[in-house]
Amino acid sequence: MRVLLLGLVVMALGVIGDARAQAPAPAPTPAPAPIVGNIYSVTYVEVMPTSKAEAATILRRYRDAASKEGGNLRCEVVQRIDQPHQFAILEIWKDQAAFEAHGKSPNTADTREKIAAIRNAPTDERVHTALSIGPIDAAGGVRGGIFVATHVDVIPPRKDDGVAALKRLGEDSRRGDGNLRFEVVQQVNRQNHFTVVEIWKDAKAVETHSMAAPTREFRDKLASMTGALYDERMYRAID
Repeated sequence: MRVLLLGLVVMALGVIGDARAQAPAPAPTPAPAPIVGNIYSVTYVEVMPTSKAEAATILRRYRDAASKEGGNLRCEVVQRIDQPHQFAILEIWKDQAAFEAHGKSPNTADTREKIAAIRNAPTDERVHTALSIGPIDAAGGVRGGIFVATHVDVIPPRKDDGVAALKRLGEDSRRGDGNLRFEVVQQVNRQNHFTVVEIWKDAKAVETHSMAAPTREFRDKLASMTGALYDERMYRAID
């Protein structure tokens, strides 16, 4: 009896082995599609509050070096107004090749290493393509100018509605009094996530924009499709 059972077990294992041998190999994961057009990178940096001055120096050097690299169209570093140990790096690269070359540059590696030693949280880099933008050479960090960076997350089934609402907001806001720049970009790896980067000539212009009819209309539309808290942060450019 034991011999019979052992034989059945061996036969069963043989059948399983044959089935596995004959099963087709899983299809390889397709390579990500290349990114077409300019790349808009937004990187959030948070360091220890006691290291904010050191971080500003490190990021200033990074900005100056990155601006001289091939394919860089813009590189700005801004410091959060209400939490000055938080920074954002706003960059535009000509194409994917330039962006990837920058990621391997000595300047990038050196900056990552120095920031890692004083960081309060992991650095968060988000890669985007243009959705609604004005001229790339639009005015930058004028003295007293206020940068506003907002992360907008809509639920996936409402992505197209979110795109339409954000495009309309961009077109209306660029005509607003005191607007120096208004750009809406779409995250590459999560198409229902967006970043809005604005520059206004002063705090009064920011306040006026927040009360404008197109802004309030956009916020009303967003309420029915948002996937996360409306995350709006205000900054000033570092010299």
